[in-house]
Amino acid sequence: MSEQTIHVHAVVKGIVQGVGFRYYTQAKAQQLGVNGTVANRYDGTVECELEGPAYAVNAMVEWLHDGPSSATVTGLHTNEREVQGLRGFEITG
Repeated sequence: MSEQTIHVHAVVKGIVQGVGFRYYTQAKAQQLGVNGTVANRYDGTVECELEGPAYAVNAMVEWLHDGPSSATVTGLHTNEREVQGLRGFEITG
């Protein structure tokens, strides 16, 4: 039985730029087998597109609540989106 593939868009708020957040996010996503992207946004937040098996994406979202020890996450907004067939995990901005 295969695990359902899901896609989650996430925006992380707090001290999340200039602390290696995107690189830690990429490493964690690759460790969990999650595809997608991570990017800094002009408003100081970090935006993620996460796609893969539900258990892996959910684990990634759980990790984003705290992020790496160098970051201070004060908020996380997520919403599920249509699966796009993403492959790999890239830092895009």
